[in-house]
Amino acid sequence: MDLLKGLVQTSDIKIVLLVIDGLGGLPLKSRGETELESARRKNLDSLAKRSILGLINPIDYGITPGSGPAHLALFGYDPIEYTISRGALEAAGIDFALQRNDVAARINFATIDKDGVVTDRRAGRITTEKNIELCKKLSSIKIEGVEVFVRPVKEHRAVIVFRKEGLSDRVSDSDPQDVGKPSLEVKALESKPEASRMASLANDFIKEALRTLQDSHPANAILLRGFAAPPSLPAFKDIYKLKSAAIATYPMYKGLARLCGMDILKTGTTIAEEFKTLKKEFKNYDYFYIHIKGTDSAGEDGDFKRKVKVIKEVDKQISRLARLKPMTLAITGDHSTPSLLKAHSWHPVPFLLYSPYCRPDKSCSFTESECVGGGLGQFPSVKVMSLLLAHSLRLKKFGA
Repeated sequence: MDLLKGLVQTSDIKIVLLVIDGLGGLPLKSRGETELESARRKNLDSLAKRSILGLINPIDYGITPGSGPAHLALFGYDPIEYTISRGALEAAGIDFALQRNDVAARINFATIDKDGVVTDRRAGRITTEKNIELCKKLSSIKIEGVEVFVRPVKEHRAVIVFRKEGLSDRVSDSDPQDVGKPSLEVKALESKPEASRMASLANDFIKEALRTLQDSHPANAILLRGFAAPPSLPAFKDIYKLKSAAIATYPMYKGLARLCGMDILKTGTTIAEEFKTLKKEFKNYDYFYIHIKGTDSAGEDGDFKRKVKVIKEVDKQISRLARLKPMTLAITGDHSTPSLLKAHSWHPVPFLLYSPYCRPDKSCSFTESECVGGGLGQFPSVKVMSLLLAHSLRLKKFGA
C-alpha cells in the first residue's frame, strides 16, 4: 500500500469493480458443473474473450475468509494487518457512529429448540419488518451500568452496541456457526478485566434476550458474533487518489465501503436498479464498487438453482455495463460460497480483468475451469487494486 501511494497518479480512465458475492462454487455430483458453469453467460463469456482471467485467493491458501477481510483485500488493504470485525461493519452499514467507548456485535436472530439447540442460525431469514419489531423488544432490556443500543439491519441481521468506559472487544462469539449445537457462552480472550467485563455484559444480555423472545418463534434466540471496537483505516482517496463510490443493497457492504471513505450511492433493491444507479452516476466518480448479494445468500442456503438464477441476472446487466464503456473493469467475488457446502469456503475465486491495455489470454468463457488456465494465474486478492490502477494508467514507473 505504501508502494502504491508513492506511485499513484491521476487519470481520466474509470474503474469498475463488480463483486458477485460468493461467486465461486463446486460441482454437484449429479451435474458436474459449478453454479457459474451452469448459468447462461452470453455477455460474461463475450467479455471473457477480450479479457485476461485468473483466480484470486482472498487471504491465503486453504483459509476460509469472512466477508469483511475478503472485501478489504479486494480494496488493497492487507486483511491480516487491517482487521474489522462484523459488529463494526454492521454499525457502519446503518450509519451508526461508534464512539470511543463502544463495542459493537452483529446479531443473528435464530431458532432454538426446547433444549437450547440451534436449529436455524437465520430464523428462516425473517423479514426486515419482523426484525424491526424484535429489535424494539430487545431495546427494552436494561443492563445496569451500561448503555445498550439495538438496531435492525436487514432480514435476520441486527447490531447491538454496548457503551461503557473500560470495555474490550477481545471476547469470543456466542454463534456456534452451525446447527445442531447450543449457542456458546461469550468468553474473554485475554486476561484483562476489560475483556471479562465485556463477556459478562454480553452473557447477561443474551440471557435476558432469550426470556424476551421466548414466544417469538422462529426468531426465539439471538447469536452474537464479531465484537468490535471502533476501527480506523487509511482513506481510500488518500492512498489511490480516486473519487470512489459504492453501490450495494446490503448494509454491511455499505458499511465497509463507508469505513474506507467511499461515497454510498442511493440505489434500489434489485440488481437491475444497482446497474441503473451506475449509469446515473457514471460521470461523477473515478471508481465504482458494485456489490451483488444474492449469490452468497443462495449458496449459504444450499440453493444451487437460485444461485444460478442470480448469476444469469447479472449476465443480463453486463450489456448495460458495457454500454458505459468503462476502460478498466474487474468482475470477481469476495470469496467462494458453494451450494454444496452451504457456507463460505477456501476455494480460489474466478477473476476477470478487461482493459484496452490488458493482454487477452485464450479463455473462451468466464468459469472456474477457464480461470484455472487464465493468463493471470492464481494470485492474492490484495493485488487486485494494483492491477486496476496499472490498467487505468494510474501508476508511475518505479525507480530510475
